[in-house]
Amino acid sequence: MGWVTPVSAAVALLLPNCALALQLTPVDSPLLANAKRVEAPVNPQPKVNVTQEMRGDIYMARKQYRDAVEAYEQCPQSAVIVNKIGIAYHQMLELDAAKKQYERAIKMNPRYAEALNNLGTVYYAKKSYRRAIGQYKKALKLAPDSASIYSNLGTAYWARKKYDQAMKAYEQALALDPEVFEHRSTAGVLLQERPIEERAKFHFYQAKLYAKQGITDRALLCLRKALEEGYKDRDKIAEQPEFKDMLNLPEFKELIAYRPRVL
Repeated sequence: MGWVTPVSAAVALLLPNCALALQLTPVDSPLLANAKRVEAPVNPQPKVNVTQEMRGDIYMARKQYRDAVEAYEQCPQSAVIVNKIGIAYHQMLELDAAKKQYERAIKMNPRYAEALNNLGTVYYAKKSYRRAIGQYKKALKLAPDSASIYSNLGTAYWARKKYDQAMKAYEQALALDPEVFEHRSTAGVLLQERPIEERAKFHFYQAKLYAKQGITDRALLCLRKALEEGYKDRDKIAEQPEFKDMLNLPEFKELIAYRPRVL
């Protein structure tokens, strides 16, 4: 409180005497013992009921995928739980087992976009890129605002060397989530593919995407990666319309003159 009441003033006058009495009272005095008994009880922390699904999620976070599968299998089976079982198998690179679980989840809920996406990632891992694209497109009809699925679609198009379609998908992904290419974790209910062939070309196109969005620092970083990975058409970089607003930047000029040792 910001004021002093008459009662609190009276108590204040008695405080020095009380303090002295406490100092002179033996530790085992009934007075102190009684004072301990009337202290406000400490509320114990509420006990958390850890469900089997929570236990499975904990195992997933710890990368104990086999234990996660066992925990999830003890849960009431739903599309979400079955999809999580699929992810656990996927993380163990048991693709056939993962595929079976994703298909089970889709059968339980045909509108479950995450499971459709994850089934696409299995096809991608098996280099069946056409089927992967088909699954990603199905997932996007149900989840049109998913940057991760657009990113996966772009990756599958890239694997088929359909670069224009890949860039359109990547551009849509970046518009939905400027951090989409920075995501690394695959824990949760959605898997996001990352392996890319022809990395120099990929990073060059990625630099153009970032430049078009005005994300200059990442555009410069990706351009540097492209050069270090052996991007060949370096003399045409300054001619790209996406880089027109960066031409006068000292960092951009430095990159154009940069002759890195190819990794």
